[in-house]
Amino acid sequence: MSELAKVEIEDNIATITMDDGKANALGFTMIEHINKALDEAEACADVIVMTGREGVMTAGFDLKVMRNEPDRVIDLVNQGGRMLVRIFASPKPILLASTGHGIAAGALLMLSGDYRISIAGDFKYGLNESAIGMVLPPFGIDLARFKLNQKYLDMAAVGADLYHPEMARDIGYIDEVIEADKFTDRVREKADYFKTLDAKAYAGNKRLIRKALAEKMTATLNASDDQSVEV
Repeated sequence: MSELAKVEIEDNIATITMDDGKANALGFTMIEHINKALDEAEACADVIVMTGREGVMTAGFDLKVMRNEPDRVIDLVNQGGRMLVRIFASPKPILLASTGHGIAAGALLMLSGDYRISIAGDFKYGLNESAIGMVLPPFGIDLARFKLNQKYLDMAAVGADLYHPEMARDIGYIDEVIEADKFTDRVREKADYFKTLDAKAYAGNKRLIRKALAEKMTATLNASDDQSVEV
């Protein structure tokens, strides 16, 4: 069991908790550990909940790599992209229980889930790549187009705006905002709801809705050309 992505299973609900003690940056090691946690969760549970440490879901890709190791950037982003596509296309319901900030790749993580609940508070969500000198990879644009409210798509994906949870809900990064004292109960309530659905039918309908886009994103990632990320 990884301490970076710890798995706990109770009543056929697997909870994956990401916690690196900092900003939950998506570096090579964190991505590897999340994938291992997903292996266990998909094999042993009916519903998966992904959550973060207090105050942060994830602040995105590891900036130490993004800014200082240009020869590794494409590999990191593609590994992260494959992880997000895996979440997006998983046959199991994946509920994202956000404990705080979801920025850049953290916002893309929120876009990959089946249902997204944010704890209320002074937190920010958004794709700030235009502000930090980066261009969204194609899979990021695909996820944004799939989930975000078309009215806000330009400013959300291009304008680098960051949003508090209530506005992030309206834009499409999350589905619900819940006060801290009710957050855990609401996450469990929603996970229990997913358990009541027919697993085979859920997986089949999810596949029909998401398969074409998941295949498109995977094909682009597999191409692995130098246009996938510009820094």
